[in-house]
Amino acid sequence: MVIVGLTGSIGMGKSTAAKMLRQMGIPVYDADAAVHALQAPGGRALPPIEAAFPGVVKEGVLDRQALGARVFGNKDALRKLEAIVHPLVAARQRAFLKRAAQRGMPLVVLDIPLLFEGRGERRVDATLVVSAPAFLQRRRVLARPGMTAEKFTGILRQQVPDRTKRRLATFVIPTGLGLAPTRMALQRAVARLSQGPGRSWPPNPWREKFTAQLARARRA
Repeated sequence: MVIVGLTGSIGMGKSTAAKMLRQMGIPVYDADAAVHALQAPGGRALPPIEAAFPGVVKEGVLDRQALGARVFGNKDALRKLEAIVHPLVAARQRAFLKRAAQRGMPLVVLDIPLLFEGRGERRVDATLVVSAPAFLQRRRVLARPGMTAEKFTGILRQQVPDRTKRRLATFVIPTGLGLAPTRMALQRAVARLSQGPGRSWPPNPWREKFTAQLARARRA
């Protein structure tokens, strides 16, 4: 089973690309949706979040603005939050991959916004990076409710630059030319990915090392 990481900077059209992949019949794991489920009322992440950041959970509901104010621009607080959420998200991801493998799926996609930031490219066979011109990215992001130029700049500082993601990508998916070119680029990429590594795209050496390490850990 080929595991593909889908990523891209804010406003680059990743959600649209993920939707297109689902329409093509490819299972897509949505990391953002997993985080929201874990932080929803009754979610497994709420008790440890409240313990780490008292006052952000009110009557069983997470106050996202209050939590955001605690962690935005505070690296220590952000690391504390990530230490709570990331293991829970990883467990859901493993369950998704297990189900896909049991169904005999030849290819699956992990939709992970901060794939490169978290070195997640080491755990996938290939990467799809969505990308659009900077002026279009800015226009899309500033059109979002509650977004400001200052907040946008702060988010960009925390993300790997688009030019670096494009350089690291197995395939770059353009999203600034309209829906049809994006869909066509995804179809071409999926066709090549389905052939397996070494034939129409280079194997990921990090993935091979990670798989070997995981196998040794399971035998220990």
